[in-house]
Amino acid sequence: MTQDINDKPEQIIREETNNFPCPSCGANMTFNPETQTLTCGYCSKSVEIAAKDGHIEEHDFFTAKDTSAGNWGSETRVMHCQNCGAGTVLDVFNTAQSCAFCGSAHVTKSIESAGIPPESLIPFLISFKKAAENYSKWLKGKFFAPRDVKIEHKAVRLNGVYVPFWTYDADTWSAYSGEAGEYYYETQNGWAKVNGKQQMVTKQVRQIRWRPTSGVYTEYFDEIPVNASKNIEENIINKLHNFDMKKLVLYKPEYLSGFQAERYGIGLEEGWLKARKKVDSEIYKGVIDQIRADEVRNLSINTICKTIKFKHVLLPVWISAFTYKKKIYRFMVNGQTGNVQGETPVSLLKVAGTMAAFILAFIIIYLIFKR
Repeated sequence: MTQDINDKPEQIIREETNNFPCPSCGANMTFNPETQTLTCGYCSKSVEIAAKDGHIEEHDFFTAKDTSAGNWGSETRVMHCQNCGAGTVLDVFNTAQSCAFCGSAHVTKSIESAGIPPESLIPFLISFKKAAENYSKWLKGKFFAPRDVKIEHKAVRLNGVYVPFWTYDADTWSAYSGEAGEYYYETQNGWAKVNGKQQMVTKQVRQIRWRPTSGVYTEYFDEIPVNASKNIEENIINKLHNFDMKKLVLYKPEYLSGFQAERYGIGLEEGWLKARKKVDSEIYKGVIDQIRADEVRNLSINTICKTIKFKHVLLPVWISAFTYKKKIYRFMVNGQTGNVQGETPVSLLKVAGTMAAFILAFIIIYLIFKR
């Protein structure tokens, strides 16, 4: 059993125990992305993960309790990073000693709710080895990254983390009113310069005829994804989020064995506020299209969401983070597709050298053509 940085006994969340001992040697088995099975790291025994009966359910938003203790189906604990604040749900056998999101070793374990259990997930399909290869190729392709970062990048650990998402379905009814404008053209005479001379010309001038408009617009929104992590930048996860949501499977704790799952930092209600902005934006576009006018002004829309359903979804991401000159740099590999996204430090010497080379090349070309 590991201990925290203050050398205090580790505190573990005790839930229903559901470990995965190897039938051959008794060691704990972990999920293998390449074979999609539970595999023993000691004797290489593999066990198929039995399909879970039923279908992926969507839950009523209005009656949900975000404070639910939840049962994730295995003995788990929550690890907190004192550096970046990330909260990660681990199985009891995971002995992670550093934070997957910032690389800090300042982590503690605490007794608290792991939150609303996930309804479904996309299992890891990309192995650690493949993710490391993709990550290495991506970093080598960053020309302006400092040389020491490229040399030491192999030492940067990749962590397999299931990132939390909320998905929302909403059945909406909207009443709208405003003014619709239709273009029409008037023939007007005026002076204009033609071939250098002023002369009277006839031209068509566009005008707008406004009329009041109102109506009802309905739309059903399905699977609006909202990133529930506070530790992953929106710009990175949006580029990384090309997951095939049709590959979602019912949640089973076997898929988390040997991996981590971030505890959602954005709650159910806060997540819906983000989804609602997307809903309102799409409704606005839909109403404009329904009015079918050349222009619309003073548009007022009142929307009622008759039903709202949600799911807590876990998506697979390999994460690597390190600190360079007091700044955290994070890289992520899509655990389903292998796509890599992130940011790198920039070497000012490389930038200056490149600029100097361009300037020198310009001067040489100029002198050659000048002769």
